[in-house]
Amino acid sequence: MGCGHKDDKASLASSQIVSFSHQPHQPPSTPASKEVWKKGGRMFSVLLAVHLALLACTLVSSGAFEKIAVHDYDVFFLLTVMMLTVIIWIIFYLVGTSRCPDAILCKDSHAGPVWLRGGLILFAIFSLVMDVFKIGYYSSFYSCLSAIKIIYPIVQAIFVVVQTYFLWISAKDCVHVHLNVTRCGLMLTLTTNLAVWMSAVTDESVHKAHSKLKKNVTEEIFRWLLKAGMRSSSAEECNCNSQICQIFKNGYFWLYPFNIEYSLFASAMVYVMWKNVGRFIDHHSHHIHHLKFRLFRRTFFVGIVLGLIILVSGLGVLILYEVQVNSSAESSKKSQALTMYYIFNIVCLGLMSLVCIGGSVVYRFDKRDMDRHKNPTRTLDVALLMGAALGQYAISYYSIVAIVASTPRDAISALNLTYALLMIAQHTFQNIFIIEGLHRQPPKEDHKHDSHQKDLYGLTFVNINAVSLRVPDSGSTLAPSAASGTEAIHPSDLVRSLTAPKKMNWRRKFLREISMFLLLSNIILWIMPAFGARPQFDNDTELNFYGDSMWPAIVDICLPFGIFYRMHAVASLLEVYIMS
Repeated sequence: MGCGHKDDKASLASSQIVSFSHQPHQPPSTPASKEVWKKGGRMFSVLLAVHLALLACTLVSSGAFEKIAVHDYDVFFLLTVMMLTVIIWIIFYLVGTSRCPDAILCKDSHAGPVWLRGGLILFAIFSLVMDVFKIGYYSSFYSCLSAIKIIYPIVQAIFVVVQTYFLWISAKDCVHVHLNVTRCGLMLTLTTNLAVWMSAVTDESVHKAHSKLKKNVTEEIFRWLLKAGMRSSSAEECNCNSQICQIFKNGYFWLYPFNIEYSLFASAMVYVMWKNVGRFIDHHSHHIHHLKFRLFRRTFFVGIVLGLIILVSGLGVLILYEVQVNSSAESSKKSQALTMYYIFNIVCLGLMSLVCIGGSVVYRFDKRDMDRHKNPTRTLDVALLMGAALGQYAISYYSIVAIVASTPRDAISALNLTYALLMIAQHTFQNIFIIEGLHRQPPKEDHKHDSHQKDLYGLTFVNINAVSLRVPDSGSTLAPSAASGTEAIHPSDLVRSLTAPKKMNWRRKFLREISMFLLLSNIILWIMPAFGARPQFDNDTELNFYGDSMWPAIVDICLPFGIFYRMHAVASLLEVYIMS
């Protein structure tokens, strides 16, 4: 990616300057033509991404069915080629931009915040461990496997390392060289992450559904869920019989949730980079907020303590739920586990809904201005929150219809109905709270007394009457700069300036407590379904109402979006916490 041929806005702007200074008779290009050119370049990259995504989705979904002549190693081959192509393009991008001084003229301060990149690195580490487990698992019987099954996790590990480094140093870039090539490369990267995500979700969902439904389904559906991935016709020859092989197999399945979240986090960051290609940022109108992350400063610890109680209690409920559901065949034990799970979630969701409502009420009295500046990162966050919530909405509404229409109605059905209704309410109220918080200006910009306010805080007075004596009408004693055009300071303004911050600090502390409580609660609500708690399969109401084919399909399609919603809400709530 050299600097010799620029097809970006910077080259267009420089050509306009040259035309004005040396060739005044040539009219510059109009803004409308630039906008059409910009949209055309974006449209080409979007079409490329759509076709690749559809191809990957077709192969991944076809590979999940045993009767279709598409094998999992066909999917692995496509994903391996895509990841290798992305690795080559990333190296090309990094080398090209480092050699060209005008490649990156500005950076987006909102893109790729440090806590998002830190979360990406955390998920990348677990993804690498998962790849190690996969390599160990497939190496246990490499003699009867296709070579691509061992090559795929190796390439994926290299892809994770290269992409994580790329996003860590380049997430804020506004690239201004080779726009069309850069857009296509970023869209290829985004599509590759989504394809890896689809493959992981399909594999993990089939594994979970098989483990949950193997006692309740017919032999035909059982074989459909089992989906043997062995190349050899002799299944016994490739069975995982050794203890170390079982450890590798169970280990990488347990690590799938981290790899799924890594792919989605990377996709979101790459999309923001794609939106910033060719973008110029006006630093006079684009406010740069230098926010400091201070976790335990000016806090009452109420939100943290309650959140930790919910988190620890949820881990205990998850362990007991998994033990009672998976190790016991008694229906009474299963009913006790479902009752415990529903009660915990009802309490948790109820508290979260009330807290979100309280936070929205506090926002009504918050004096901070709304941030209406262009911010692709915030726009994407809002879209992902609203879109990912649709998955849980769908599951909840399907459950409500099945519970209301089914008979008889027992205590577990009542708890399930309450759980579904609270899930809808909590998602709605939480989205409102987060979106309002993301659109607020940081506290440092909510100053109404401007420059002379700092001068007032520098004085120490005990008596208000003494203050009025020290501040004349002209304000010359207190603020010498008044002679140069500043307004006079009156005692009433001084009193308001000394008392107003206390009310504002109280509101912001309350918002910080709410954000921290919701953050910790969303973490446990992500852990529970991501690591095995699937009451949708353990409760027979929906399964009997919709059937063994329709209900697993609904859950397998919608639940990954609901799981992603929780982790994305954690990232958004952390930003709301810091901005409060």
